[in-house]
Amino acid sequence: MNNAVNIVFLDQYTVNHTDLTPIEVLGHYTGYDITPAELIVERCHEADVVIANKTPLMGDTLRALPRLKLICVAATGMNNVDLETAAQLGICVRNAIGYSTYSVAEQTLCDVLALMKQTLYYDHFIKSGAYSHSERLFDFGCPTHELHGKNWGIIGLGNIGRQVASLATAFGCHVVYHSVSGVKRAESYPQKTLDDLLRSSDIVSIHAPLTPRTHHLIGKAQLELMKPTAFIINMARGGIVDETALAEALDAGTIAGAGIDVYAIEPLPADNPLLHIQYPNKLVLTPHSAWSSKEALINLIDKVAENIRQFLANTTHD
Repeated sequence: MNNAVNIVFLDQYTVNHTDLTPIEVLGHYTGYDITPAELIVERCHEADVVIANKTPLMGDTLRALPRLKLICVAATGMNNVDLETAAQLGICVRNAIGYSTYSVAEQTLCDVLALMKQTLYYDHFIKSGAYSHSERLFDFGCPTHELHGKNWGIIGLGNIGRQVASLATAFGCHVVYHSVSGVKRAESYPQKTLDDLLRSSDIVSIHAPLTPRTHHLIGKAQLELMKPTAFIINMARGGIVDETALAEALDAGTIAGAGIDVYAIEPLPADNPLLHIQYPNKLVLTPHSAWSSKEALINLIDKVAENIRQFLANTTHD
């Protein structure tokens, strides 16, 4: 492979020490743990290929990098890249599709089971010493529920949504979905309007991209359509669920619980209302980590490397 190609990874920490050999052998490689915005141009000035997970590559930055030919997003979502300016400048942009499907789907199921089985409550009950001091063998402080037979509504039936549907079906759930794009296609599950899905589902999980159409797709009015016994899971993007409305719904008992992995602002600010709800056991929070199993990270590196290989195979470099 052409060792004259300069490859720069701007936020290498995001792959958590995963072996980068598949990328490093493709050219002259330089990796940075984190790159502040003010250092992007300096670090990428000689780069032919830039890899970034969440480091922003906006219009002014791209215009200052005349040598740049390829941006590899080390993720599926491409919100961190000004795609319009990249196209105008002839910069190719490639993302990693499907690398974390199983990881995210399994975290979705994990959150649902944790909420239905009240794992947070009972874990704390034992670790706090309350069980050791109890006079009773059993504790029924938080009723638990079975997943079998429940109605599971999926918002966004892409790769991850389909895998969630498969897992839900294996647990005996009845699956329906809502297409945020509005495209009608043949699927194995019934399609419903968003309102009908929210009204009928015991579990609602979100696996859609963040777009103007999906921003605050789930707000106060939508949460009020849900059953008071229902749970909502957001493994997609922060901003799809109105976090203030969700916190209020949890405190008011409008819904029974939620599992959230993504937030409108990340890292999550200390004053975010989700951190201050009245009954924390109603809420499972993870730090945008559903995608990052060891297996998914290895898959991610392989897909980024393949994107670079394909680009180099079709491009003549000076």
